[in-house]
Amino acid sequence: MAVTDHEPTDDAVVRLLADWLPDRRWFPVKGAEARLTAVGGLTLTDPRDEARVRILLVRAEAPGVDTVLQVPVTMRPDRTATDDGPTVGGARPGQAGPAWIGTVGSPPMHVRDGVGDPAFLRAWMSAADGPRPPVDAEHARVLTGEQSNTSVILPASDPVVASDDAPAATAETRPPGAGDATHGAAILKVFRALAPGDNPDVDVPRALARGGWVHVPRPLGWLEAQWPEDGSLVHGHLAVLSEFVDGAQDGFELACAMAERGESFADLARDLGSVVAGMHAALASALPTDDPGSADERAAATADAVRARYRWAAGLVPELAQYADGVEALAARTAELTDLPAPQRIHGDLHLGQALRAHDEWFVTDFEGEPLAPVAARTRPDLALRDVAGMLRSFDYATAVGRGLETAGTGDDAWADDARAALLAGYVAGSSGEEGAPGGGAGAHTEDVLRALELDKALYEAVYEARNRPAWLSIPLRAVERLVG
Repeated sequence: MAVTDHEPTDDAVVRLLADWLPDRRWFPVKGAEARLTAVGGLTLTDPRDEARVRILLVRAEAPGVDTVLQVPVTMRPDRTATDDGPTVGGARPGQAGPAWIGTVGSPPMHVRDGVGDPAFLRAWMSAADGPRPPVDAEHARVLTGEQSNTSVILPASDPVVASDDAPAATAETRPPGAGDATHGAAILKVFRALAPGDNPDVDVPRALARGGWVHVPRPLGWLEAQWPEDGSLVHGHLAVLSEFVDGAQDGFELACAMAERGESFADLARDLGSVVAGMHAALASALPTDDPGSADERAAATADAVRARYRWAAGLVPELAQYADGVEALAARTAELTDLPAPQRIHGDLHLGQALRAHDEWFVTDFEGEPLAPVAARTRPDLALRDVAGMLRSFDYATAVGRGLETAGTGDDAWADDARAALLAGYVAGSSGEEGAPGGGAGAHTEDVLRALELDKALYEAVYEARNRPAWLSIPLRAVERLVG
């Protein structure tokens, strides 16, 4: 595990980043002046020695924000700034190569965005742990639009080498009818907001793949580092390289398109529900947890959490005030349940956008959770049905996006209702038939617990939409009415 150091050049580069960072979607400080400090960095070696590669760790501080960010950069002498080398990402006008940030030092060195630079990708592959399959850094493609990380697709240059942690799926381990998910390509996810501890987007897929669950892209390489925080050294993952699911469709985009066409999603939802049940069984086996509490305590805690969420949301969204009695009635029923299953490791942020459809199979991705939350909070055991509730909420959004926002809250919910029923049926069947499956799918508690967990999610959505997309507020409000009416 590499230990970060501090170099004089780091401070100069951070001064350049003050103008560059605010335009990045993953930069957590919005509409305020951020204080940026170089915490340290790592120097990686480009095997071709075309650029100096530096991973900077930068502390960003502003009202409500105090986090360490990862900013890889490459530095080249002025004489190479206008070469005709490969271009990955946007370049400064008149200059080849990845996005230009500025110039530092004497003689001058041109600083560019490392994530879009083949030199960084080659250096990262050389430094990472794991099998590190051969990939083509020269023809990589940076994905745009991510809110909290940066991902790069790297085509294969040679056949993929399977990891000892995650052997390649075989005819014995892959479900009947499942095709090869990849053709040797890989995707590198660079974590922008760093948190001490093992990132679940590395450890969870490794554990699932090692246990033979084939619906998760296998991790193929990862990089860790230590950095100073509060007077001591902490460690965490910087990035992970995983299988790229070839020819995949984003689950949410697929659902929206089918809703727009009026095409039933029920068969796909039923299949997805079964996959989620299998994921929960695999998580329970691969990452067992201890639960000292009783079912009564879990029921009371779930009910209290719903009451607290409602008080918070109703204080910010006046339209929720009318549902106070219904929320309390549902919370009271939840508190009386006696058969809640033990909490376990779950996905934690599961929705249709975290599912990929390829080769007639579903694959589940993005186990990171909320990047700005502590790792301990993201890995805390929870009710498995919370993941199911997140999926169910996605269908309301798919209907509204696919058919137009004007349909939200009109009562035209047949498409979403069919999809929701099918997903739950698939989950219950998958839980009942899966050896070692959690009790999260088939118990008598399912309906009321799902209502409580869906309500918790819908109340959060109501606050988010009221603050950010008022035109969408009718989507979660309609859900609250359905759940407590």
